[in-house]
Amino acid sequence: MPDSAADLFLPAGAASAQRCAACGAITSELSGDAECTACGGLFEIVHATPDAHGAALLALFGLRCGMKPGSEPSGVWRYKELVMPSAADPVSHPEGNTPLLGRASVRTFARSASLLLKHEGHNPTGSFKDRGMTVAVTQAKRIGARAVACASTGNTSASLAAYAAHAGIPALVFVPRGQIAIGKLAQSIAYGARTLLVDGDFDDCLRLAREASRELGVYLVNSINPWRVEGQKTILFEMLQQLGYDAPDWIALPAGNLGNTSAFGKALREAFALGLIAKMPRLLAVQAAGAAPFARSFAAHFATHEPVLADTLATAIKIGDPASWDRAVRAITETNGVVTSATDDEILEAKAVIDASGVGCEPASAASVAGVRQLRERGIIGEHERVVAVLTGHVLKDPGIIQRYHQETEPPPARANRPIEISATVAEVERVLSLP
Repeated sequence: MPDSAADLFLPAGAASAQRCAACGAITSELSGDAECTACGGLFEIVHATPDAHGAALLALFGLRCGMKPGSEPSGVWRYKELVMPSAADPVSHPEGNTPLLGRASVRTFARSASLLLKHEGHNPTGSFKDRGMTVAVTQAKRIGARAVACASTGNTSASLAAYAAHAGIPALVFVPRGQIAIGKLAQSIAYGARTLLVDGDFDDCLRLAREASRELGVYLVNSINPWRVEGQKTILFEMLQQLGYDAPDWIALPAGNLGNTSAFGKALREAFALGLIAKMPRLLAVQAAGAAPFARSFAAHFATHEPVLADTLATAIKIGDPASWDRAVRAITETNGVVTSATDDEILEAKAVIDASGVGCEPASAASVAGVRQLRERGIIGEHERVVAVLTGHVLKDPGIIQRYHQETEPPPARANRPIEISATVAEVERVLSLP
C-alpha cells in the first residue's frame, strides 16, 4: 500500500527538513550539505502536512492557476506547499505551465490511441531542468551560498547558468569536453556561467563537482540535491491538474541520472496520500541502450548495480552511473513500474516522428515515446490504457543531430527529410509539389 500522509509529512505547522533516505538522520532545511554527514546518503525533503487536503488543496492550486490578477505565474511555485512552503522570495523566471499535446501521427507510431505528450521543452531555457533549478537556486540564495555548481551533459548547465544569473550568484558548470550539444553549451556561455570543459565523461564531471562542493563550499545543484527533486515533482502535479486529477495508467519518461524518476515517484506518493488522486499510475523509465545500467538492473529484479561506460547519441541521458539510483528503485517498485531501453536508431526514429508532427524535441526526449511503442508491441501497455509521455527538452537543444539524421546519414533513414536544391524557376517549384 502507498504511504499515508502521516508517513510522508511532518506534523502541521512544522518547518520543512532534509531527511537522509538511507539512515533517516534529520537536518535543517537551511543546511547546504549535499549529502548526509552521518552516512553519506542522499537527502529527501519532508514538509509539514498541508492545512488543506483533497478537494480543498485542489481548489487552492486551481485559484493560483492562470494569468488573472493574484494568480501565481510559475507552474512550480503554484504548488509551494508541496515544494518549499517557507520560500519568501523565489528565484523564478517563471517556469512550468507546459502543455499536454495530442498528435495523431505520434499516437499511430506508438500504437497508443490515447497518448499525450507533456512537453517540458516549453520551459524558459528549453528543458524540464528549470523546474528543479528555480527551487535549488532559491535555496542557494536563502543559505547565502558562495557559488553554485553542477555537472552536466548540457541541460542542467544551461538552466543553472540562467537562474544563477537571475539570483546574482556565481555559477560553475562542469561539462564533458566534446560531449555536449552546441545549443546547450551556447546557453551556458551566454548566460554567464564559468563553463569548465572537463577531460572525461559526465560521471567524471559529477565526481569533480561533488569534491568541489565538499572542499570549496560551493552549493551543488545536481539532481542529487533534494530541492531539485521538489521542483521536478511539479511536472507531475501540473500534469495531474491538466487531467482533472484523473490519473493516467502510465507515465513514460527518459531516464539518465534518474532524478526525474525519483521525483515522479515522490510526487505520486504525496498526491495519493493527500487524496489528490485515487490510483497510482505506473512509471515507465526509458534509458538509451548504450547507457542502460538501470534497465539491466531492473531485468535482474534490482539485484545488481553495475555502472557502464555510456555511449549514446542521446547526450542528455548519456550517464553510466546514475546518482539517484536508490530513490529511483523505490519509485519503480512502488508504482509497479517498468524500466526498458531503446537503441539510438529507435530513439532517432521516434524523434523524427515527433518532430514531423510539429511538436519537436531533443533526442533524449524521444526515448519516452520509443519506450511506449516498445511496451505496446510487447503487450505490457494495453491497447486502451491512457499514457502520458514526457518530452524533456526543446528541438533546438541539439541541432547537430537533426542535420546528421536528415542531411548526412547514408543511406538516408526512412524518415529523413532531405532539403531539395532547385533553380530559381516556378517550374522547379511545381516539380517539387508533384513529388510523392
